[in-house]
Amino acid sequence: MRSTFLPLVLSVCVAAPLFAGDLHGTVKAKGVRDSADAVVYVAAVPGKTFAPPKEHGHIDQLNLVFTPHVMAVQVGTTIDFLNSDAVLHNVFSPDTCADKFNLGTWPKGQSKSFTFTKECSATLLCKVHPEMEAFVVAVPTPWYAVTKADGSYAIKDVPDGAYTVKVWHPKLKASEKSVTVAGATQADFEIAK
Repeated sequence: MRSTFLPLVLSVCVAAPLFAGDLHGTVKAKGVRDSADAVVYVAAVPGKTFAPPKEHGHIDQLNLVFTPHVMAVQVGTTIDFLNSDAVLHNVFSPDTCADKFNLGTWPKGQSKSFTFTKECSATLLCKVHPEMEAFVVAVPTPWYAVTKADGSYAIKDVPDGAYTVKVWHPKLKASEKSVTVAGATQADFEIAK
């Protein structure tokens, strides 16, 4: 008599997902009004690559402001820039890591796109309105978050393991530390000028 137990056990083990938790905590930003707009992300994982998302990110230009002010995306993400103002707008970046792109100028209701193909902290500017500024932070993994005003962040579905977690901020020095994720894991940071 053959046992059917072993194949059943093997199929259950193969079908079981890897353990994943969430990485959460706070970033205390010293010397600025609040702790919003810090990007917390898992740095490159040696030997692993991640397919870029098919879904586009969206940044609006409304009331002469880029919204959101800071956007984190995975490398390979395309961002659509919409002009919602009744004036012409432009989007360009002087940063080499973003290929110093310039999308030209376009009217209300239209959008133009750019794909961030490299790890990068890109400054976004408008040649028509020099007071406008925003940032796109393209990171190497799908695990990232932008902090709220109180500094809190949460990154879902990070597989258990040891990682380097980095923090970027538009006005403060970057920070990083080693974090071992095991289920729900807390990692707090403090950044300053």
